[in-house]
Amino acid sequence: MPGRRRGRPLARAAVGTAVVAGTAGAVHHHQEQKYAAQDQAASDEQMAAQQAAAPAEAPAAPAEPDYTAELEKLAELKAQGVITDEEFEAKKKQILGI
Repeated sequence: MPGRRRGRPLARAAVGTAVVAGTAGAVHHHQEQKYAAQDQAASDEQMAAQQAAAPAEAPAAPAEPDYTAELEKLAELKAQGVITDEEFEAKKKQILGI
């Protein structure tokens, strides 16, 4: 078979295919990185917008002491005669901050 070339066309086809496949893989990888960066940026923007829109939580109000229980104890002491009216009034004003 005189007109037949041996091995060269097949090798060229294999090399050409490898170059095309390698280039396609590199382009695909670059696009994936680009899209991932865009998705991350969009996600960051959305999260920032949500945080800006959310109202800040108010700090918890300090618990107020139970004045009623203290005043009831004072009233009992006054009724029992342990403290005088003046002592009761003074302590009541102290508790209520008057």
